Amino acid sequence: MSTFPGGTRAVLRPAVPDDAEPCGRICYNAFATLADEHGFPPDFPSSEVGVAAVRGLLSHPEFYGVAAEIDGEVVGSNFLDERSVIAGVGPITVAPGVQDSGVGRALMADVLLRAEQRGFPGVRLLQAAYHNRSLSLYSKLGFRIREPVLNMWGEPIGAAVPGYSVRQATFDDFDECNRICRAVHGHDRAGEVRDALSQGSAQVVEHGGRITGYTTGVGFFAHSVASTNDGMRALIAAAPEFSGPGFLLPGRNGELVGWCLDRGLRIRMVTTLMSIGLYNEPSGAYLPSILY
Repeated sequence: MSTFPGGTRAVLRPAVPDDAEPCGRICYNAFATLADEHGFPPDFPSSEVGVAAVRGLLSHPEFYGVAAEIDGEVVGSNFLDERSVIAGVGPITVAPGVQDSGVGRALMADVLLRAEQRGFPGVRLLQAAYHNRSLSLYSKLGFRIREPVLNMWGEPIGAAVPGYSVRQATFDDFDECNRICRAVHGHDRAGEVRDALSQGSAQVVEHGGRITGYTTGVGFFAHSVASTNDGMRALIAAAPEFSGPGFLLPGRNGELVGWCLDRGLRIRMVTTLMSIGLYNEPSGAYLPSILY
């Protein structure tokens, strides 16, 4: 049991599948309340979608989940994506009635301890830039601000980029996808690529007879990597949909940001990429997921 500022007492424990309903509802309500306070649309369109998202995390063997309880009632949760070399944090959510009581800090400390115990060289997350309290908390916990990332949304572009062809990825492409990711980021995201291949959501882009980029799905919970902006344009233009509330694009890539805006896409909100531990400046084009 932990005692938080103001005398709030809570228990942290591993999250289990039966927590999907309460944690999913809290996930929706917390994000919706915060977004509404700042005049932004919610990340999840309904409580049912929030529950489904949390259920998917709880059922995945490579996601760690922790739940917080007060008097036997679940009041928050946090998750750690352990599929690849770098661990990703989130979503972290606390019930609106007990926010600012220290529960969020405890949930973050728990997953950071987990990452340390599991030997991850780095941990990353993205936070809504309008949420000053979370930015302050993560900074106090040791996260460094890396760059602003724009949440782009709109209708699929449905076009092709001359000289670049996009096709569905197969398991034969697995090694090439990892090679490209290592070239751009200095590490691969093999676990996420493997999941996307199993789900049939991964695509690759080819140029000059070789694979130059891939995506696990252009959307909020997916990531993309390409050697050049042209390859990334091809992946975005060929996407049949932008899953969730759109995809995430580093703001420093002004060339690609302008290209997206010229094709009718809009900026929904700005997020902040933050990291602890290993971090290499990307040397190509990339779209992070909301986890990193």
